[in-house]
Amino acid sequence: MRHQVSGYKLNRSKGARIALRRTLIKQFFTHERIRTTEAKAAAIRGEAERMITLARNVKDAGDVEKVNARRNIAARLGDNEVVKKLFDEIAPRFSERAGGYTRVLKLGPRQGDAAEMVLLELVEE
Repeated sequence: MRHQVSGYKLNRSKGARIALRRTLIKQFFTHERIRTTEAKAAAIRGEAERMITLARNVKDAGDVEKVNARRNIAARLGDNEVVKKLFDEIAPRFSERAGGYTRVLKLGPRQGDAAEMVLLELVEE
């Protein structure tokens, strides 16, 4: 039994899960919306929102905190271009919003395997 065990396994090994999560979040921040399965969207939604919150809250912090936040997110994503977009374009849009930066819209089952597909997108203000 997996009582009180957080995270989604997604039928992958640890390395494949990390790579999948990293790729999906990078694509999400790059395009600001992605079409994926419901399970994968649920697996990345919380972490993406935490990254936006961190980038948003560090706006008024000191230089050391700003650098630490960028390094923390860069370590998780591995791409400095996406980190720059997150801090300079995405986070300032949500400066007045208390949370709930993403929206999940159900699209119905995928034709090949009937997996439930969703559209994960950033909320426009």
